[in-house]
Amino acid sequence: MRALLASLLLGLLLSGASAGPSGEGAPLRLRWELERSQFSAEHPEGRSRALFTLTNLDRRPLPAQGWSIYFSAMAGVELGPALEGQVLLERVVATLFRLRPAAGFQPLDSGQTLRIVLLHPELVLMPDKAPQAPYLVLDEAPGRGLAIRDYQLLPPSRPEQTELPPGAALPLATPQSLYQRYAQATVPAELPPLLPTPLQYRRLAGTLHWDGLPEVRAAPALAAQAEQLQSWLRPLFPSGQVRRGQPAVQLSLGPVAGLRSPEAYALSIGARQGVRLRAASPAGLARGLQSLRMLLPLPTAVLARQGVDLPALHIVDAPRYAYRGLMLDVARNFQSKATLLSTLDLMARYKLNTLHLHLSDDEGWRLEIPGLPELTEVGGRRGQQADPLAHLPPAYGSGPDLADPYGSGHYSRADYLEILRHAAALQIEVIPEIDMPAHARAAVKAMESRWQRRLRSGAAGADEFLLSEPGDRSVYRSAQLYTDHVMNPALPSTYAFVEQVVGALKAMHAEAGMPLRRLHVGGDELPAGAWEQSPACQALLKQLGASDTEALWDHFFDRVQALLRRQGIAAAGWEELGARKAMLAGEPGLAPNAHFLGRDIRLHVWNNTGANADLAYRLANAGYATVLAPATRLYFDMAHQKDPTEPGHDWAAFLDLDQVFDFMPTRMPGRQGLSAEGRRHLIGLEATLFSETVRGPERLAQMLMPRLLGLAERAWAAEPGWERLPDPAAQARARAQFMQQLGSQLLPRLDAEAPALHYRIAPPGLLRQGDRVLARAQLPGMTLRYTSDGSPPRPDSPLVQGPITARGRIGVAAFDRNGRAGRPSWIDNP
Repeated sequence: MRALLASLLLGLLLSGASAGPSGEGAPLRLRWELERSQFSAEHPEGRSRALFTLTNLDRRPLPAQGWSIYFSAMAGVELGPALEGQVLLERVVATLFRLRPAAGFQPLDSGQTLRIVLLHPELVLMPDKAPQAPYLVLDEAPGRGLAIRDYQLLPPSRPEQTELPPGAALPLATPQSLYQRYAQATVPAELPPLLPTPLQYRRLAGTLHWDGLPEVRAAPALAAQAEQLQSWLRPLFPSGQVRRGQPAVQLSLGPVAGLRSPEAYALSIGARQGVRLRAASPAGLARGLQSLRMLLPLPTAVLARQGVDLPALHIVDAPRYAYRGLMLDVARNFQSKATLLSTLDLMARYKLNTLHLHLSDDEGWRLEIPGLPELTEVGGRRGQQADPLAHLPPAYGSGPDLADPYGSGHYSRADYLEILRHAAALQIEVIPEIDMPAHARAAVKAMESRWQRRLRSGAAGADEFLLSEPGDRSVYRSAQLYTDHVMNPALPSTYAFVEQVVGALKAMHAEAGMPLRRLHVGGDELPAGAWEQSPACQALLKQLGASDTEALWDHFFDRVQALLRRQGIAAAGWEELGARKAMLAGEPGLAPNAHFLGRDIRLHVWNNTGANADLAYRLANAGYATVLAPATRLYFDMAHQKDPTEPGHDWAAFLDLDQVFDFMPTRMPGRQGLSAEGRRHLIGLEATLFSETVRGPERLAQMLMPRLLGLAERAWAAEPGWERLPDPAAQARARAQFMQQLGSQLLPRLDAEAPALHYRIAPPGLLRQGDRVLARAQLPGMTLRYTSDGSPPRPDSPLVQGPITARGRIGVAAFDRNGRAGRPSWIDNP
């Protein structure tokens, strides 16, 4: 009977349902609801008890055996029997789990519902940590997954669902707490016209007036820059024809007095002289042009017959830090070429100069490499597996479908060349990252697939690029729960693989006109236990006269760096590349590893938690060139607020716009401060966006913007006085000015020039005083609208023009200039 029911269900699903985006999916309804937090001596930080509610929507029973429900869950699930032993919860790989019927399971009739308790081993406060992308798999068709499209995460509505650990330092965000947080200090009557804030700015008497499109004069070598400026000027003058005889724009290269930065520029605007922009290099010219662009009026604000007026002024400018970067992860969830190109445009607006592109990880390999097609055929695709080496398993919400555009995808060689050329035109360097030796499962499995295929076909050199040793019995588990994702440092084929990839990258960069000067090699999160039971590694340790696997780490990166040096390429990596595990004041942490000092290795330091709070300073003080990317301040995959409706992670911090602006690069907490030598080795700042929760350009924009503007200000603008000598009142005034500039200057320009960029619009703060409700936006200048019937505010809802006196369930939302609403806040006014 059981086999018959399974066969009937299989026939129904395979004939009338599809795993593809347009298909019907599995005839099931699934709901996930957080029931309550649980705290105990075993779980002092808490765990979450949740409920899966499964309903059979098919006219036939869900059989007693022969099926499983798969799902991804970053928070994990406690494994074993559930529903009084009727079902089993199992890990498939890493954070991919499945629920399947046990021996005592009874068929689920049409319309019948099951409630299955899930225990998550940590608090699941943020929705992105809950189970994602569930799908049905039948034993008879293990390579096919049918998405459960009728799936919802039910939002918490009861106090026990969001209870926090006793003594939690940060309470949940509420409309009332946001109202207090959004309180603004007094700002100057006249705001600076630019952001990032220029080094020197002086307003002069007079105004430059143009009746028509001005002439742009530049040497032939600057023709591209001149054309870029003309493309910004033309929309201001409908005729599009250059009108001579009026003050022109002059672009030139040359020294900028008193400044040594290659990105220095001087910009002058005068009523008679016109515009003169002089820069120390093409990069400096690009930064100066973006400043001029910000000074131009918007086309919608120009009356064409009256022309364009620009205030007379003089700016001399240069960046605080030479490195101003964004690390964008396209491995965990892929982002399209178009999204990458628009992200580069956004970076250029605010004078960022480096895109650190995270091209590989456990969950994806995203770049075509000639001679190694398996990297993208196997490592660049995710979906339900019958053959574990045909492609990668689902992860981070990608589900069973190989056509999912975020789980599967890669940049062709032509795509990458286009990305590089676009970046070069914007004077932005692209530093690719190929993560090694850990975080390498996509490559490891792709090369294992290549090895097996070539063995079966009898091809020579089957193990030429193999990254794993068949006889390795090492037992380990990564932070992301992988047990088979580390390159083996004792195999010659590992270095052959690295050399093949590096050679391809170098050739592509050369062809694009952006020489590959530095490669980021990862070097983070090697799990304990890796390499310990590898025969090849044990033999290598004997050859090295060492017994500790740390010697294998040094050996691996000695060889990788030597390989890069032969190609004229310097190395960069995460902080663990230049650190060793150590006990620091009784806590496990990291200490500088002198082995790689003096080799032009740049470290990107994210770990500023626990005993590693001052790790970046200790590495810089030791002599490593250091880029600050602290997780608690510049990790843009963190949720903005401690709110169960906010997207993002919560493992390091909750990171709102004001906290990014408030970051003080030279005054991070910790036991050790930054020495004078360390200051010289602190070369810049980097915003970091890992993409576990970023499926698509809209979510990308919400996580990046406007926080990216806070990073741009801190990385470019000179060290403020309130950082050199802490002054909370001065800091509050500067923060208020920054918020005012965003709300009244920068975001309105983006609304007009980049309306598809759906930056985050923060929920308003609300406060009830007596029988009225007060509302406050995070950014001055945003439009607030409200409803009183419990429905979300719309673009035609009443404006908030003072205290709200309406009674009922009050909802308030902020709107941009295009009528797009942010998430509303709610408060009862009975």
